[in-house]
Amino acid sequence: MNDFNRKVEDAAQRVERETAEFIKYLNDEVVPAVRQHSTKALRVASQKLAQLAEYLDKNQPTK
Repeated sequence: MNDFNRKVEDAAQRVERETAEFIKYLNDEVVPAVRQHSTKALRVASQKLAQLAEYLDKNQPTK
């Protein structure tokens, strides 16, 4: 029974350590990449919307 308790404690410590490493990886690598790609996507969308607005302005039917 003592051996079982030690194994459970070792496993719990390993899970805690790997969870902390995973969270650090998310914060250091994934979050910045998502932010960078998100801002790039917003810039592209902004350019396309500006082009659409120009097109609509040029092609308005005259009254």
